[in-house]
Amino acid sequence: MADKVLMKGNEAIAEAAIQAGCRHYFGYPITPQTEIAAYMAKRMPKIGGTFLQAESEIAAINMVYGTSSAGYRVMTSSSSPGISLKGEGISYIAGADLPAFIVNVQRGGPGLGGIQPSQSDYFQTTRGGGHGDYHVIALAPASVQEMADLTFRGFDLADEYRMPVMILADGTMGQMMEPVTLGSYEPKQFDKSWAVTGTKKARKHNIVNSLYLDPEELEKTNFDRFEKYKQIEEKEVLYESYRMEDADICIAAFGIAARVSKNAIAAARAEGIKVGMIRPITLWPFPKKVFEESAKTCKAYISVELSMGQMIEDVELAIRCARPVHLCNRTGGMIPSPDQVLAKIKEVAGGLN
Repeated sequence: MADKVLMKGNEAIAEAAIQAGCRHYFGYPITPQTEIAAYMAKRMPKIGGTFLQAESEIAAINMVYGTSSAGYRVMTSSSSPGISLKGEGISYIAGADLPAFIVNVQRGGPGLGGIQPSQSDYFQTTRGGGHGDYHVIALAPASVQEMADLTFRGFDLADEYRMPVMILADGTMGQMMEPVTLGSYEPKQFDKSWAVTGTKKARKHNIVNSLYLDPEELEKTNFDRFEKYKQIEEKEVLYESYRMEDADICIAAFGIAARVSKNAIAAARAEGIKVGMIRPITLWPFPKKVFEESAKTCKAYISVELSMGQMIEDVELAIRCARPVHLCNRTGGMIPSPDQVLAKIKEVAGGLN
């Protein structure tokens, strides 16, 4: 087994990407994800890869589009305002059915907001983020180890389904340091006969394109793509169920909010309150079925978020509003404390009696 090393979350993503076979990185610095670009700037030239700090986020995502078209593993990273700038390019990548690995280490918003952690890009990511009908697979790590593990998985998912995959991490995950084990990834081989690699008259030309001037053809393409999304919703859902066996109250949380919530759950359990947590690891596809099933026994839900309340809507939809769903939140770069979450648990528990 590989030794553990102490790394920042951002560094763990960068090293995992390299071990996953990524040799092309295009990006632009923005807090709190700049360490990813800095790490790639040091490592890529040493391993025969390409690091390029583009003139803008728009340029960077279009470089990802071109490199992916040629069949290479490629990535970009940014933080919230930068991801907004990449939105059009992400839509083009999705429309061309290309794999791409994208990292968003979120900061407070809207606008330039602040540089402290946030989870307020949830809607943007889970609803696509750019124009048109499409999805990205959204992965939400809650530890530095998961920052690495989900990077490995993300590259494979992008290649398997030929679509963008995004790590949606809050700024805390990018900046915190924890022991992480790397070096155990086993590369998978994927058919990339669709890539534009030059034919030398040996085959038909491959065309990478997201433009369909015939409306019926575009409609068929969209319907076909959503059939693929249905398969992903069946096969690729990831979540953690924590102390849910006898829970009357279920907390929904991801990223740093989930870690805070575990401390609050321990304190509440010590006071005899039966509370557990479902932590979505894939934000899209959202773990609808596990939430729906939990509503058969749970009496109430609490969505703990670093936003004004976004994931709470998916929880309500998943349980079909069968139980009350409460919000416990901080925003603007603030993080809920275990005491705040515990107070909310007690408030909700009091209403159940």
